[in-house]
Order: sequence, then structure tokens, then C-alpha cells
Amino acid sequence: MAKPNLLGPWGESQAAAYLRKKHYEILACNYRTRFGEIDLIARNRRILAFVEVKLRKTDRYGTAREFVGLQKQNRLRASAELWLQSNPTGLQPRFDVIEIYAPEGLQTQNPVIVHWEDAFQ
Repeated sequence: MAKPNLLGPWGESQAAAYLRKKHYEILACNYRTRFGEIDLIARNRRILAFVEVKLRKTDRYGTAREFVGLQKQNRLRASAELWLQSNPTGLQPRFDVIEIYAPEGLQTQNPVIVHWEDAFQ
């Protein structure tokens, strides 16, 4: 029997904890639509952030945010539109990427977290 991949949920929980420390309120985790999934949806004052979390052991093959290509961005935008249709808000929407570097995987004590606000600009 294959071991479940715990790294993705671990990375998303690290990102959520990071955002909470920055005074964001987490509104949704793993929001799924027919277009794909948004890892985190969070609000901070006037901003509604749709957050893609990318976890890597190293940036040897490129930064984590480089793996959020145009096709993924378009799927995230379409999913965000559906969320906004069901959850009207006066908040300014924004797309963020949170990179998490965890060299020892789940055993990493202090992962490096990089938050790219408005990452698709």
C-alpha cells in the first residue's frame, strides 16, 4: 500500500500559519472547482488573497513560484471567479504565491517561507 503524501497538506498548514501571523483570516482551504483547486483563500483588511502554495526541498531547479505557469494561473483565475460568484465581497482580489523550502521534508524545523503578493502581475 502506498504511503499518502503528507508533504502537500503540511506545506499548506505552514502557509496558513504564516498568513495568520501576518493578520490574515483564512476563509477557505483546498477550494475545489471543475477548473482546479485554490490552496488557500485569505483576507487581510481590504485584500482577498487567492494563494497558491508551492513546496520544494530546494530551489536548485528554479524557484517554486516559477512552477505556477500561465495555464495554472488561468485555472486559478477561473476558480477564483466561481468563489467570488458564491461569496460576493467588496474586498480587492489578489493572487499570491507562497514558496516553502523544506530541505528535510516533514522534519524541517524552520522552513523558509517566501510570500509573493500579487504574484501574477
